[in-house]
Amino acid sequence: MSDVEIPDDHPRRESLVTRHRIEAGVEKGITSRQGLIAQGRGEAFDYLLGERTIASADEAERAAAAALLLARHPVISVNGNVAALAPDETVALAETVDADVEVNLFNRTDGRMAAIATHLREHGAASVKGLTADGRIPGISHERAKVDADGIGDADVVVVPLEDGDRAEALSAMGKTEIVIDLNPMSRSARSATIPIVDNVVRALPNVTRHARQLRDASREELEAVVAAFDPERALDAAERAIRGCGPETEDDRPPENA
Repeated sequence: MSDVEIPDDHPRRESLVTRHRIEAGVEKGITSRQGLIAQGRGEAFDYLLGERTIASADEAERAAAAALLLARHPVISVNGNVAALAPDETVALAETVDADVEVNLFNRTDGRMAAIATHLREHGAASVKGLTADGRIPGISHERAKVDADGIGDADVVVVPLEDGDRAEALSAMGKTEIVIDLNPMSRSARSATIPIVDNVVRALPNVTRHARQLRDASREELEAVVAAFDPERALDAAERAIRGCGPETEDDRPPENA
C-alpha cells in the first residue's frame, strides 16, 4: 500500500500513512523491526490525545524553537523511526536553526547507519553525523553511547525525537539542554527533558520549525524569556490530563488557533 492508495477521506488516513512509512522503513533497512512496536505504542498515546497538538505541546514547541535559536551548537538526533517518518521535516528544522543532524541507534549496524545517512541526504541533508563515532556518552553501555565528538558530543542543545530513556538521562547528566519529543508524558525521556514535547513527531518537528521562523528576528533577551517562561512539569501534567480525560478538552488543552 502506498500513500496514494489510501483515500484522502479515510478517517484513519494519517495513521495508516505513518504505519506504511514505518513498514517501508523496515523494508529499506533504515528502521528496525522493534521500531514497529515503538510506533504502535506511540500511536496509542496519540489516539488518546485526539491526534492533535494540544496547547501545552505548542508552548513546548515554541520554547524548543527559542532554545535552538539560542544554542551555540544544536544537534538533531535521528533514529530509524524518525528517518522513516519525518526526513523532510528533520532537514527543514536543521536548516532553519542551523543544527547538525546526527544518526544515533540502539540497534546499530554499519549497514543501518549508512542507509539512514543516505536516506537523509536524499531528502536534502547537507551532511549527516554519527558514522565516525569517536565520542561516547558516559554512563551508557549500549550502542547509543556512540556519538561524534564534534556532533552530539560537543552539542549544548540536543533534540531527541521519540522515547529514549537511558540516553535522555545520560545527556541530562552531561548538562546538555534536551528537547525530547515523546507521546508518553510519563516516560523517563519526557521526565528527563529540559523541554518535553508531548506530540507526534510528524507534527512536532514542523511546529518547532514554524515557531523558529517566527522567532528568527527576536532578540536574545526575548528568546531567553520564551525559554524561561516554559514550565516542563506543567506541560507534562497537562498532557497527562488530556490522555486520562479522553473527553472534552480543558481550556489549557485546546489547540492554538494558529496551529
